[in-house]
Formats: sequence, C-alpha cells, structure tokens
Amino acid sequence: MLEALVGLIVGLLVLAGILVMIGPSLRGVAGKLRTVKRPVQVPAIFQPSRQTETAPAGLNPKSQRALVGAARLANWLRSHGHAELARELRTAAGRMTANEPAGLYAMQTALRKVRSLYVEDSGSRERLTALSNELRGAVQDRFEQLELLPFKS
Repeated sequence: MLEALVGLIVGLLVLAGILVMIGPSLRGVAGKLRTVKRPVQVPAIFQPSRQTETAPAGLNPKSQRALVGAARLANWLRSHGHAELARELRTAAGRMTANEPAGLYAMQTALRKVRSLYVEDSGSRERLTALSNELRGAVQDRFEQLELLPFKS
C-alpha cells in the first residue's frame, strides 16, 4: 500500500516537472485555441429531417413489412385523392400494433376496397397494383404465420 502511494507521488512529480519544462511553449497553443471560433448552431429548418421508423421495433419482421407496405400504399392513395381509403389503411396499421389479428383483418378489408379502385392512368394503375400486391403478400404471410383463418383476397 505504501509502495503504491510512493509510486503515485513520484509519477505526479515527474509529470509536474515535464509540464514546467514545456510550459512556456503551451501559452502560444492555448492562445491559438482561444481564437478558434466555435461552430455556429445551424437552425433546425436548414438541417435534414430525421428518418423516423415506420414500424415499432418490437414487432415481428413480417408485421413490420406489412406496416411499411401499408404506409407506402396509404401515402400513394392520399396523394392520388383517395384520402378516406388511406385513412382506413392507417387505422388498420395502428390497430395492428395494439391487436395484431384485428389489425390484420382490418387491413384485409381495406385491401379489398383497394382492389375495387379504378385508376385510368396506366402508370398509376401499375404502381397501385404493385403496392397493393406487396401489402397483400406481407399480410398473407403474417396470416399464415399466426395461423389465423385463411386469407381471403
């Protein structure tokens, strides 16, 4: 114990001696450090927006896939004038995070309504079909995984 204390004191004295020897040259460095300007905080409006998680982290990966597919389809529907159906999909996705089977059945009902939509533009029709097929596959996979009643499209 005493030897460790003596070793610590000797180490501190050696360090103090080194600092005394190089002390005069440190004044110039310290002065330069004071003149360096600190970076200015960029207003939040100019900073890139943070990526938010679409699906809560505690969910099954297949459930997360279904939620991401629902969000994509709902965004497309809302941007193309089908706000009511987009709201229904978002509600089903919200229900899925609290009560997964009920949310899956609600999403299945919303998918049936999406299937009955008619879009004149062929490009938009293809995108709608692709998004709804992606969501339908994810919901069907989760239905099978949970061993719920057969998925009916």
